[in-house]
Amino acid sequence: MIDTRTAPYAVLLLRVALGVMFLAHGLTKLLVFTPAGTAGFFESIGFAGWLAYPVIAFEVLGGALLVLGVFARWVAAAAVAQLFVASTVHFANGWSFTNPNGGWEYPIFLVIAAATIALAGDGAMALKASRIR
Repeated sequence: MIDTRTAPYAVLLLRVALGVMFLAHGLTKLLVFTPAGTAGFFESIGFAGWLAYPVIAFEVLGGALLVLGVFARWVAAAAVAQLFVASTVHFANGWSFTNPNGGWEYPIFLVIAAATIALAGDGAMALKASRIR
């Protein structure tokens, strides 16, 4: 049975953790690797280089929206797709993320975390609730 008194706070914790993860990854791509460097990396793993720019934008903006709780269910639903595509790079590397070039355990965990938020709702302290019925 789900405790309806505490469940919104559980979603809040998951939402903020996922948002911080997105912010950290997006800002690293933007400020450390640079957009051009990220585009080059994307090309080296078989993705179109131009995809780096919307990915960086989504990770920074989406991360901030998740932390703030602004349309978090919609952002999380979009994140499921983005994270799954990112996970495909790791499928051939095996399960453990400590494998050379990283396995798929962590990226798929993030897919499940995003799907959980999309299904469960915005959680407590959301600034602008999503209206999914």
